[in-house]
Order: sequence, then structure tokens, then C-alpha cells
Amino acid sequence: MSARKPSAVGTARGRLAPRLPVAALDAAATPAPEPVDPSTVEEIFRRFREASPAPVSDLKYTNPFTLLVAVVLSAQATDKGVNLATAGLFAAADSPAKMIDLGEDRVRHFIRTIGLFNTKAKNVVALSRILLEEHGGEVPSDLEALRVLPGVGIKTASVVLNVAFGVPRIAVDTHIFRVSNRIPLAVAGTTDKMQAKLEALVPEPYLLQAHHWLILHGRYVCKARKPDCPVCTIRDLCRFPDKTA
Repeated sequence: MSARKPSAVGTARGRLAPRLPVAALDAAATPAPEPVDPSTVEEIFRRFREASPAPVSDLKYTNPFTLLVAVVLSAQATDKGVNLATAGLFAAADSPAKMIDLGEDRVRHFIRTIGLFNTKAKNVVALSRILLEEHGGEVPSDLEALRVLPGVGIKTASVVLNVAFGVPRIAVDTHIFRVSNRIPLAVAGTTDKMQAKLEALVPEPYLLQAHHWLILHGRYVCKARKPDCPVCTIRDLCRFPDKTA
């Protein structure tokens, strides 16, 4: 979720168009090795769980609604930047009704330090209105109901389902896309295709937390420009040909 300017902005209910993940650069530079076998996948996630038994999101939230808003705001922004912006926002409005009362101008003021704040402020108020009018002020635990909200796509919906409702989904962001193609757990050219592959291959005991383990691994170890291979807990299992010394 690193901050950078978008290549385009979608217009369907205010949804931001996804950008090409940085991870695609790896695939363009070096032919991908064959994905690891199922027993290696099992061992990779066993090690992830051993190193971090109870991983949590870096985003700060207090309930399903504030989680939803935080994830919407995190598109093309850093979690750190979002947390700084939402500290004041969530103190003022932590429910759809309060967010509507706050209004677009005040929401914009709170989130003005993050990218695309004008569009995001509009989306946050619009989705709050839909939640209040169509869902009784509650965040739905249904993928289709979530993904049609303004500013919400399958990735945001998957994060909310996973974190707020315990649904075993793997939302694929830039970090997860890069890590999964590098190891590779699977080889895919788009985040949606990667999500489908990961959800089919990750063993059931690890599926609920897989999103957290992969994103944290990509953010702090398997970084885009210079992966920190010497400290990687799965270095011996990874097939990435350009490991750092």
C-alpha cells in the first residue's frame, strides 16, 4: 500500500482503479520458476505461523465500520499515513450516521494528508449513507454487498470479511502479489487471479491468517527493491533466483 500517484481513477460508484503492482517488474525481468509443491507450501505457512502466531493488521480501527473506512482510505496510501489521518476522524465519527453528520467537507479536512483525499472523502460519506439506508447502519458480511459500495472492490471487501468477520479470504495487494510470484506460491498476472490461486492452494489451517502473514512478509522482509533475504525465515524454500546476500 505504498503511496504513489494512480494511473487512472475509475468512475463506477467512485471506485479507484487498481494500479499495476510493482511485483510485475520481477516477472518482466526474470522468467518465473515453477511454483513450489504442496508440501513446501505447508512448510512455508507453518514457519510463518511459528514466527507470528497471532498476526494483526497495521491499520488502526475500532469496529467493522472503521475497518472498512480505513481500508478504503489505504488505497494507494501507506498504513502509517492512514492511521495518522483516521485518529482524528474516528474520534469524531465511528459509525455511518456520525460520518454522514460530519459531512464531506469535514471528512476531507481530516484525511487531507493522504492521497486522493477528495475522492476518498466523497466515497466514505456515500458508502456511509448506503450502509445506513440499506443495511441498518451495519457493515454487511457478504462479499457482493460490500464490493458494490463506493470505493470498495474485491480486495477491500476481502480484507473486511477476513479481519472483521473471520472469513478465510486472501486479499491480494502489491506486497502479497510480489511475494507470491517471487517464491513462487503461484504465478499470476493479476491480483484477482492470484487471489483465486492462493485461496485454492493455502492449506485450510493457515487460510484465515494467510493474508496477514504474506502482507507482513512482503512489507518488512521481501521488499520490492531489495528483499532482505539473509533474515528470511523461508529463504531455503524460496525459488526466487535473485536472492540478496
